[in-house]
Amino acid sequence: MAKRGILAVFTLALFSGLLFSGAANASINTNAKVQAANAVMQEFMGIPENAIPSDLLRQAHAIGIFPDLLKGGFLFAGSYGTGVVLEKNEDGSWGNPLFFHIVGASFGFQAGVQSTDAILIFKSIRSVQKLYEGRITLGADASIAVGPVGRMAKADTDVLLRSEILSYSRSRGLFGGVSFEGAVLQMDYGDTADFYNQPGLLPMQILHNPNIEVPEPGRELKRTLDWYTTH
Repeated sequence: MAKRGILAVFTLALFSGLLFSGAANASINTNAKVQAANAVMQEFMGIPENAIPSDLLRQAHAIGIFPDLLKGGFLFAGSYGTGVVLEKNEDGSWGNPLFFHIVGASFGFQAGVQSTDAILIFKSIRSVQKLYEGRITLGADASIAVGPVGRMAKADTDVLLRSEILSYSRSRGLFGGVSFEGAVLQMDYGDTADFYNQPGLLPMQILHNPNIEVPEPGRELKRTLDWYTTH
């Protein structure tokens, strides 16, 4: 318990410091972040033997896509990134993107790897609801495991049954099992407001609102996810 407490303190300290750093770079275009998420999804699905099984995409309640999670080494190892989360609509199509930070005291990166792209598949409604409370700790608030790829999905039923979230990662062209245990996901209200150009909107006013104006990169990402989910 003491070890978990220390890890939590380090994670929150890192999160606070990186948020300050992120504020200094607030001019980064949110459209570019969504375009990067779209590219990551296409790259993950472009190699069938390493792709996320379409069955899992059909069963998913939400998906998180995080390009270029950065590894730092100041005082202690830590990692940070920004990405988007999309929830399924009732008709099975994908809803509008929301922005989230992800930060961890350590993601277990491979030796020498400085950045990793990651995708999180949310298999339970409970884990999605936790997201909209503002913050979720992976492994504590929702169980997480490395997801199966390609044909492994049908064979690895134990992972599928016991995990609320499945993680996928890719480092410099290498597909591997980076651990996200203990990482914190927190909603980025600033980037979300910038993307939709409507400050003050609540997540539930964005997710399934057919009348909200979604910028083209967001519409393109939804089309990409719809394609891979149905094919």
